[in-house]
Amino acid sequence: MADPAFADQINTHRGYLLRVARLQLRDHDRAEDVVQETLLAALSGSGFSGKSSLKTWLTGILKHKIVDAIRKKKREPQAVASFGSLDSELDIDDFEALFNDQGAWDTQPADWGDPEAALQRREFFDALDFCLEKLPANAARAFMMREVMELDTEEICKELTITANNLWVILYRARMSLRQCLEQNWFAGGAARG
Repeated sequence: MADPAFADQINTHRGYLLRVARLQLRDHDRAEDVVQETLLAALSGSGFSGKSSLKTWLTGILKHKIVDAIRKKKREPQAVASFGSLDSELDIDDFEALFNDQGAWDTQPADWGDPEAALQRREFFDALDFCLEKLPANAARAFMMREVMELDTEEICKELTITANNLWVILYRARMSLRQCLEQNWFAGGAARG
């Protein structure tokens, strides 16, 4: 039986875990199942040593559960790759206006203050979640697979049935969109310096 105080601590991260799982799996029921499996694994195991934050430890468990769910889905007979049309996400012309003719920034990115300190604030992660939800579904999924789940290029491309070049373009667009969104919704107001 798990310590009730530890169970309460774990449960405070349920919302975050569910947002990550929903963003990655694009299926509310599967996301709920994966989060439930994550919480059960955390409560049944004694693996938390305190070397990282509880949230980081839970995210690590969640990453494995999501990968398992993705692989299981691929084995199901009715599973069809539904990555959708990439045409709109592969067009990088939207970002051409950010650069001058020599390829340098036309307008320098905003001063982000101390990004390390910003990462320690819960409000930053709320802004990041908001910006991730604003990304096109395919871009958000690819970004999460790469940056949160830390999957390698080959595995992501296989899962999404795209080429490595397509993946890099999608990741570029995702990063540029996130940058713009964070500048508008977090750093522009001076929140990073708070």
